[in-house]
Amino acid sequence: MDQSVILLNTPLVVISILLLWKGSDWVVSSASNIAHALGVSDLVIGLTIVALGTSAPEFAVTISAVIAGKADISVSNVVGSNIFNLGFILGGTACFYAIATSPKVVYRDGFFLVFVTILLSFFLFGSQILNPDNHSAGAMTRIEGIILLTLFVGYLSMLFIKREDISEEIEHGKLSWKDGVLLIVGLAAIVYGGHLLVESASNIARYFGVSDWVIGVTIVAAGTSAPELATSLMALVKGKHSMAIGNLIGSDLFNLLGVLGLAAVIKHPLVVSPEAQSSMYMLIGMVILVIIFMRTGWKVSRLQGFILVAINLIRWFYDFMGKID
Repeated sequence: MDQSVILLNTPLVVISILLLWKGSDWVVSSASNIAHALGVSDLVIGLTIVALGTSAPEFAVTISAVIAGKADISVSNVVGSNIFNLGFILGGTACFYAIATSPKVVYRDGFFLVFVTILLSFFLFGSQILNPDNHSAGAMTRIEGIILLTLFVGYLSMLFIKREDISEEIEHGKLSWKDGVLLIVGLAAIVYGGHLLVESASNIARYFGVSDWVIGVTIVAAGTSAPELATSLMALVKGKHSMAIGNLIGSDLFNLLGVLGLAAVIKHPLVVSPEAQSSMYMLIGMVILVIIFMRTGWKVSRLQGFILVAINLIRWFYDFMGKID
């Protein structure tokens, strides 16, 4: 390939990320206004509309990659986005100001995230874990995808049934006809942006000899985490610490259970390369470390934030320098 590949696809990557970011912003704001006008509670809006909106890019990219037969990008996007959420976004946010946590977030949501992450790793690389000499590709079956989706529905049902009060309200604007238009346009921007990002990032990866897994777990993952970044920064500005952490943990759970669960149902089996195993272990370690930080003094301190960011920078360097085809 000649350098025209870079000249043509680099602007497309930037455009696709902008589409994903702005599309998600429109979806979240318009859907929240519509739900509020229909009398849906703020709790339901936060658990469904906002979580879906901020995870929409991961959903669009993952499903687009599955349909296009790029399983490595589909899974690596979710794994990389989850690491990015907990490292760069949570850690980066904590670098500016310590983020307060709570026992409920740690023991209920945090522990569930640890369990789900370990379960996904076992689904993908169970045979390799039981037999270290087995270096074959990882795979997840349709049944395992259904199990993930069932866990997701069960988790949301548990939250709905408890009907717990929340201390932070989501602000809503007045409903107008523009909300319906923005919802449709936003969804279209997310779907097209996801498709564009997969194609352009894959072209760049092939040009430089970088594997689809590496490009998916780094650049694509960072791009699709843009809505979580925007939401967390806004929560920080408004002093809503629990919203910042809740958004990231909720997004990670939706990515693992909802997005990858559906991907495994669509693509049977969902096969990924052996190099994905180390990234899955990285994610498990990152989740456990974040939970420990959240439990220590019931906050994520500025020092802990710097540690999380440093770990992610080292991981990115390792991915790019150590995994070139």
